[in-house]
Amino acid sequence: MERILGIETSCDETAAAVVQDGTDVLSNVVHSQISLHQRFRGVVPEVASRSHTERILPIVSQALTDAKLTPEDLTAIAVTHRPGMVGCLLVGMAAAKSLAWRFNRPLVGVDHVQAHVHTGLLADPAMPLPALCLVASGGHTALYKLIEPGKSERLGTTRDDAAGEALDKGAALLGLPYPGGPSIQDEGKEGDRKAFRLPRTMLDKGSLDFSFSGMKTALLYTVQPPGEPKPEELPSGQRLKDLAASYQEAIVDVLVGKLRRAAEQHDVQSLCIGGGVAKNTRLRERIGGDPVLQNLHLVLPPLDLCADNGAMIAGLGSILFRQGKTSPLDIDAVATAQSGGKIKMRPRKPRQGSK
Repeated sequence: MERILGIETSCDETAAAVVQDGTDVLSNVVHSQISLHQRFRGVVPEVASRSHTERILPIVSQALTDAKLTPEDLTAIAVTHRPGMVGCLLVGMAAAKSLAWRFNRPLVGVDHVQAHVHTGLLADPAMPLPALCLVASGGHTALYKLIEPGKSERLGTTRDDAAGEALDKGAALLGLPYPGGPSIQDEGKEGDRKAFRLPRTMLDKGSLDFSFSGMKTALLYTVQPPGEPKPEELPSGQRLKDLAASYQEAIVDVLVGKLRRAAEQHDVQSLCIGGGVAKNTRLRERIGGDPVLQNLHLVLPPLDLCADNGAMIAGLGSILFRQGKTSPLDIDAVATAQSGGKIKMRPRKPRQGSK
């Protein structure tokens, strides 16, 4: 019986989980730092890393307690080592390395974005491959083709802002609380999605890349037209609801449009989504109702597997462990993500007596 502990500290969630035999989530504990960063309207790296330092051991302990396990019961320890804020990554990696050394267990370094790509297999182990995967969050927006477990191809990525970042900045322009995605979704529930015409940047014909900066600028000019004095009050009432609904719809249009384009260009059997933006209700509605995407096997993971979490790290960690892709204890934290291909790890020679 294989039991993998997954640790995630790449941004502003301190998370740990235990996954058994690759897909059975025994525990999944997440501590969010939203309340710490709200007044800054974004994640402050120093604040985030300090909070991780305070929370990491209690979170790992809780994950083991919820799974009714001790460290000795673990087969291996997986940890996010890229991409992310380096100061944050180092906290999780220090904890994982210490546990791996103390209990003589293999260490598996995991790419955070690739973990999102593989979330479909965690949510639905029978998901047919190859699969089209959208990763959309505050830091990343990209399309991947998941060819086989542990092997993917990046089809497109953002050229400027990530979708979640565009939602955060749009919320700030509208005077809505951070994080922007949930705020805009809630405010726009009673709004008219067609009230304001905002651009949908699809880039070159056939391109699977994204761009959200123009959409954000268009919202700014709608709220504050160029050449006019700055309004004394932010939008409110029905105008605010309509702006939120229209802005969200523009972002969702681009995401769904790129998914449709990718599905038409590539031979895929399934579609899965991951990242914080994948929790958006309107995005899920549009994917489920799209005539092209409906022909694919759709995997819309549970909300707790979409945002940053330890279960997705343990899930991909299990795949890599079975493939013999363990990591040395001196593995480094890396700020950037892998672009795709087979996930490569430097082989680690097990210590004598390791499982």
